[in-house]
Amino acid sequence: MIEKRNFYIDGAWVAPRAGTDHAVIDPSTEEAFATISLGGEADTDAAVAAAKAALPGWMATPVAERIVAVERLLEAYNARAADMAEAMSREMGAPIDLASRNQFGAGSYHLKNFIKAAKDFAWEAPLGDDTPNDRIIHEAVGVCALITPWNWPMNQITLKVGAAAVAGNTMVLKPSEESPLSALIFAECVEAAGWPKGVFNLVNGDGAGVGSQLSAHPDVDMVSFTGSTRAGKLISKAAADTLKRVHLELGGKGANLIFADADDKAVKRGVLHMMQNSGQSCNAPSRMMVEAPIYDRVVEEAAEVAGKVGVGPASEEGRHIGPVVNRTQWDKIQGLIQQGIDEGARLVAGGPGLPEGMNKGFFVRPTVFADVTPDMTIAREEIFGPVLSIMRFETEDEAVRVANDTPYGLTNYVQSADGARRNRLARVLRSGMVEMNGQDRAAGSPFGGMKMSGNGREGGSWGIHDFVEVKAVSGWDPEAG
Repeated sequence: MIEKRNFYIDGAWVAPRAGTDHAVIDPSTEEAFATISLGGEADTDAAVAAAKAALPGWMATPVAERIVAVERLLEAYNARAADMAEAMSREMGAPIDLASRNQFGAGSYHLKNFIKAAKDFAWEAPLGDDTPNDRIIHEAVGVCALITPWNWPMNQITLKVGAAAVAGNTMVLKPSEESPLSALIFAECVEAAGWPKGVFNLVNGDGAGVGSQLSAHPDVDMVSFTGSTRAGKLISKAAADTLKRVHLELGGKGANLIFADADDKAVKRGVLHMMQNSGQSCNAPSRMMVEAPIYDRVVEEAAEVAGKVGVGPASEEGRHIGPVVNRTQWDKIQGLIQQGIDEGARLVAGGPGLPEGMNKGFFVRPTVFADVTPDMTIAREEIFGPVLSIMRFETEDEAVRVANDTPYGLTNYVQSADGARRNRLARVLRSGMVEMNGQDRAAGSPFGGMKMSGNGREGGSWGIHDFVEVKAVSGWDPEAG
């Protein structure tokens, strides 16, 4: 049994002041393999006090030196690749190949992009060419609470820590109690990078405890949260009394519009994207909307692709999907699959229960429903599992109306050879991101949504903007430096 009870506060590993033991479960085996501590209010207060004390010095550190600190972090992070992948695989169920390639790789990718963006960022600049005595200064927001989820642990931690650090903020990280071990390794990387004490602090805890304490803490200036929409609402309410800045990356219910002129790989691409990470991604294309002339063929192809998606333990190498994170999530997904059947959707792949040959582990059968209508529960709720809903549309206007008929607005997808149509749809789909024809967004592109998918943007210069205040100065002497 792994025991990792200490927190990282003020540059040192310290025993909890008010901790309670928490078992970390391997979702492939349903067995506990590690024990951590969930912090109490005294631990939260200690971490916030350390961050507050470190803030003036870190803000005054030249940007170039803060960038070098993140470069050292990147070096230390890359040196722990194997440890990090193993931790994520065991704690949240990502197959080891996915954990090594995508889950770990996301962290390196984001840190590199923040280093580049920080070097190009206009930290201090004239308001305009004709106003040399007016200066715009970007400075740190202050003490930031970073609350991160279990589904892409390093992706979300690096998106927050990298931006906060180069901008001069100090921080307290509360990772998900479902995926704490990778976060503890990340804290070891920060320590190895030699950051000044108090700049980065880590306290494990749950949402009701440390999460709520950070959200309401009077000495926290900003909360950056990634997780469920329900939790995002609670954080916003808790933060309201102190008027702190709140950045939210929440749920999604992405529509994938497939037109008759889509390329030959569009359907397979959409199904596999949905199934990646066992469907536990907020930007998953969970509603496959298909133009009527190709609907029957697409349903058949999607069912065939899903039927070939393997399911297996996270420890095994290969391109299979692993379990979902815990029993609560498994039960929720099973209930929604059954609800899809009860409400009349046509099950064409997968279904309820464990995959064939399995009797333990939180594994879900890759599932595809056809003939889904916009009023069905599976078309409206975020399932967060490997469950795809296929819907038919007749016209482009209908497709847009149904795609936008959701409280979410994170990512939508378009598959069409018609460039004018793609551009037209990109303008009217109500989401923070639109990805078309399988083309990934470029490095530094902003990640984030609208409506109940949250506010703010992460990644590159856009992510840095979310961690700075804008100060307008008049009477600046451009000759004085």
